[in-house]
Amino acid sequence: MSNQSVKIRSACKDDLNKINQIIELAVMTWQLPERVKRLALPSYRYNQVDLGHYDIVVAEADNRIIGVVAWDTEPHQGPANILSLLLHGIYVHPEYQRQGIGRKLFNAAEDAARGKKRNGILVKAQIEAEGFYQSQGLSKLETQYSERDYAVQYWKPLN
Repeated sequence: MSNQSVKIRSACKDDLNKINQIIELAVMTWQLPERVKRLALPSYRYNQVDLGHYDIVVAEADNRIIGVVAWDTEPHQGPANILSLLLHGIYVHPEYQRQGIGRKLFNAAEDAARGKKRNGILVKAQIEAEGFYQSQGLSKLETQYSERDYAVQYWKPLN
């Protein structure tokens, strides 16, 4: 599959089942106990109500969804109270991982952040995704309050 054959578009309610299938496949590859993955999975799935709270974009190839990215529609405070886009997650079908799909989806989030006049992107990442976010130019934030803050957070300022 060439990167040229991948199309990025906004998701619609008819995509939700396929989106949730991609998320489940991706989550099941994480290095966590099976029980933990099974218990956590419902919190990662999207429903029609979520379409009002998140912008969701999909990557398609050969007329099938192979990846998804979502971010909060409302602005968030990044480091030093910088107006930020909060990236909710990037999920790529395991058969298509490490082929540039995640990068295309991240680029869509960056474009959206700039279009929404956000000055940076904030990500609360899964440990397995740290290398990916570092490769996209994000820096790991130091956890200030371990009992309150998400353990793995990344930040990228936008000019």
